[in-house]
Amino acid sequence: MSIECPTGRRSIINNDEHFERLRTWLKLESEAEAKQIAERRRSRTKRDAEKSGETLLDLVVTDHEPGLGGRTLLTLVKRNRSLRLPWNRLRVGSPVILSPDGDDAGESRHGVVSARRADSIQVSLEEWLDGERFRLDLSPDEITRKRQLAALGLAEQARGRSGQLRDVLLGEREPGFAEPRDCQFNTSSNSSQQAAIRFALSANDVAIIHGPPGTGKTTTVVELIVQAVERGEKVLACAPSNTAVDNLLEKLISLRQKTVRIGHPARVDQRLRDFTLDVQASEHEVMEIVRDMLREAEQLFRQAGRFTRAKPAPGAKQEMRREARRLKADARRLEQQAVESVLDRANVVCATTTFNEELLGDRRFDLAVIDEACQSTEPGCWIPLLRADRLVLAGDHCQLPPTVLSSKAAREGFSTSLLERLTHHYGEQVTRQLDVQYRMHEFIMQFSSQEFYNGSLKADESVELHVLSDWPTVDSSPLTDEPVTFVDTAGADWSEEIEPDGESKRNPDEGQFVLQKVQQLQEAGLSPKNIAVITPYAAQVRWLRESCDSDLLEIDTVDGFQGREKEAVIISCVRSNPDGKIGFLADTRRMNVALTRARRKLIVVGDSATLGGHEFYEKLLAYFESIGAYSTVWSEQ
Repeated sequence: MSIECPTGRRSIINNDEHFERLRTWLKLESEAEAKQIAERRRSRTKRDAEKSGETLLDLVVTDHEPGLGGRTLLTLVKRNRSLRLPWNRLRVGSPVILSPDGDDAGESRHGVVSARRADSIQVSLEEWLDGERFRLDLSPDEITRKRQLAALGLAEQARGRSGQLRDVLLGEREPGFAEPRDCQFNTSSNSSQQAAIRFALSANDVAIIHGPPGTGKTTTVVELIVQAVERGEKVLACAPSNTAVDNLLEKLISLRQKTVRIGHPARVDQRLRDFTLDVQASEHEVMEIVRDMLREAEQLFRQAGRFTRAKPAPGAKQEMRREARRLKADARRLEQQAVESVLDRANVVCATTTFNEELLGDRRFDLAVIDEACQSTEPGCWIPLLRADRLVLAGDHCQLPPTVLSSKAAREGFSTSLLERLTHHYGEQVTRQLDVQYRMHEFIMQFSSQEFYNGSLKADESVELHVLSDWPTVDSSPLTDEPVTFVDTAGADWSEEIEPDGESKRNPDEGQFVLQKVQQLQEAGLSPKNIAVITPYAAQVRWLRESCDSDLLEIDTVDGFQGREKEAVIISCVRSNPDGKIGFLADTRRMNVALTRARRKLIVVGDSATLGGHEFYEKLLAYFESIGAYSTVWSEQ
């Protein structure tokens, strides 16, 4: 999908066509996810189903408890209690299907993983499931997609304030701004952060805070929220991931804001769970009655599912289930009273962008703020923005876009976030960029600043010259005195290979060299907990993790490390072939993320003969040479 028109501004977007396109892309994404799961399971017998990482077999229930919204929380373990759960892809928040295992009869239930440990996994279900033994399977995330589809339908037909805001976001109506007012800032902030906050507060419709790496974007967003609250406004603060929402929540709590977090407590950092809606509502005076009613309902469901020697009276089991459902309905009405009470007291509600709208009833907000907005596809943003009169998006479209499984949908434009689309459409009319970064040595920062931000970034004096050897525990040496090193592997014959029984690429020779650099950093006095190894390829991540003997060293993909930082970062580029194929590395935004994670030391390991055929990497290699950071594996040995 073209983002820019010839004049530099996109033309007005047709309402019906735009929302129909978004629905089509959601359908393509659903099909791609289902296909991916099916392919992983294909040709697997029940005996080795667990090898896919998407299935757990032979489980039994060890504990159950009621959750908010009439949910049932089941804790499952292996029937053989001496066994830990095998490696699996079932993470907290993963949609799953729980069904009877073996010869047990009964229905399946859709649910969500709410907690996990090495030997147990907890699942949140809408209703009790009969059975003695169970299996758990990863499921396509249709609940989230249904919420997004519902929001698109509401947006398409919206009238009043929501309709006006929609028209601005589609280019049918110009965004308006009031005269910026003075602010008494609650946190120390620089001039560009303060200007962005004043600008965002002056927006009548929409504003964008563009935060390049290390510029304090989330801190700026939090100060914006506090300023809005001090003006008497109610704020809905969102982000696409639970981790990003927790970051917002933690900072708001530190500033003593009346804040509540929507989402199951198991998905929230343990230190922050007292601020969740579940925990706060559970302390309401009516909740003891609610818990009694839900326990009675579960007992009735279980009793109705048992077979007894005496034949039950006709219709007795159906009556038990009807009574259980009536009890749950009554409990939900009482529970909603507690929820309303908690929400009424809060000035800020924090949630992921795809939150359960039923929890908020018909509640509206003066302002919706979406942090890390570039990591969400556009349909996800319509859920919170329909709840608010004004919208502020914060993020960086020069870093990773949303993850999209459907290549067709991505090509057509689904990977273009709402923030990126509006940035190209309105430009500086709705955008303010932060320009002082507090993370990196200036040499680590400069290439990304030139390539992605028109040279606008400045390193704060607290970080512009800091290096590893500044630490008392770290020895001074060329490795620790210099902020950037590129190690060229060209000519070493360290060829990439496809992972056995997989599709991802790895480079064991390069991986071994990377681990040697990690060892050298440790010998210089740097703890492995302050070092990260980043690579674009999951196969290289797996090889490095299997070959590394430190539990403290963090090894992850670029995608897994966005928003993070370490004192020293080593990038393993992996690709080395005679054809100059670079795969994932061609997404230069991915490399922008990787290059900007290090604070004091950046080491890049790669094959210049393979990388240099791409214009971006040709410039990167030239930059390394210009700052004296270029070396080869021969000089390193």
